[in-house]
Amino acid sequence: MMSTFAGLDRGRWNTLIAAIACVTVFDVALGLSFPLFSLILEARGHSAGMIGLNASFGPLGVLAAGPLIPLVTVRFGSKLVAQVCCVLVALLLLSFKLIDSFTLWFPLRFLFGFCAATLFAVSESWVVRTAEGPYRGRITAVYASILSGGFALGPAMLPFTGFKGWTPFVIGAAIMLIALVPLHFVDVDDRLHPEERRASFFAFFPQAPVLLIGVGTFALLDAAVLALLPLYGLREGLSVDVSAWALTVLIGGNLLLQYPIGWIGDHLPRRAVMLACALLTSASLAVLPSVMGTLLMWPVLVLVGACGFGIYTLAIAILGERYKGSALMAGASAFAAMWGLGGMAGPSLTGWSMELFGPNGFPLTLAAIFAAFSLLMIIRDASKSRV
Repeated sequence: MMSTFAGLDRGRWNTLIAAIACVTVFDVALGLSFPLFSLILEARGHSAGMIGLNASFGPLGVLAAGPLIPLVTVRFGSKLVAQVCCVLVALLLLSFKLIDSFTLWFPLRFLFGFCAATLFAVSESWVVRTAEGPYRGRITAVYASILSGGFALGPAMLPFTGFKGWTPFVIGAAIMLIALVPLHFVDVDDRLHPEERRASFFAFFPQAPVLLIGVGTFALLDAAVLALLPLYGLREGLSVDVSAWALTVLIGGNLLLQYPIGWIGDHLPRRAVMLACALLTSASLAVLPSVMGTLLMWPVLVLVGACGFGIYTLAIAILGERYKGSALMAGASAFAAMWGLGGMAGPSLTGWSMELFGPNGFPLTLAAIFAAFSLLMIIRDASKSRV
């Protein structure tokens, strides 16, 4: 990969590799925490509704962190903020094992989401700021693939660690502390200088509404398929194993095809490629009910994973292309907030659609959402407005 991006200088390589390593280990720990918490609460006898309500406090913390991330990073520097958040997330993860009170798990989930979002936003801003020049799309594509793989690796650890003892908590906390090692090699100074004007988190939203809606749309899909795609497969008559493989194949398409999408984004207008991804995602979801249980199901799932996640890959490339300094951090914080919002809305919206319209309410609702996003992009392009 280094030969592919030979134009990058050594300093940018060090920061880029360190930032990706940091967000990867964080992502593994975060991916481990989601099923771990749910399994523990289920074993304690809590209802699915209460487990879901408790889980929603994590994304709520993500949303709350958004406006504050630019403020603390310009005051203390993103590197120090990330180091503090690594330690806090590790301590919070251990606290879930120490504290049995279900009531206290609500503020714990909120704080966990708050600190995790902060670490994620600052790490992503480092990746975006170093991914400059003709390789921007491909670098962000590699980052997006690693991000997805790290998140998938976390749950895969649970069969080996179990969920009843200290092992998964200690391993998760240790992984978070390991992130301090690559953080040491990050070389950025994004504290606000006296002559600079601080960028506002809220002011960023009207600057790039379609870009942010695209991130929220992708996040909605991501959360929905992780939570409900296996259930959709079961209700369509697939076996447990095939339903699980459906999710694996969708994630595989995400992992394997981000680099080609990034390459296309480096050679064609990124907004046009993003629109193509949105249209292909909508079309793939729309035809999914007619191919479930057939061989055509597998390439359709690959397309959903690749094109749906491709919207995020292209969005972060556009973010780095257009914004610098504190404006970039405000944008990364807004991305994290939209990820939290989409993550909260996705499972609930598609779950209710399945209840109201049957199993196919799941893919068809998502198809309609991506079609609406595509239409929004077309309208904005027709009016010659910026994303």
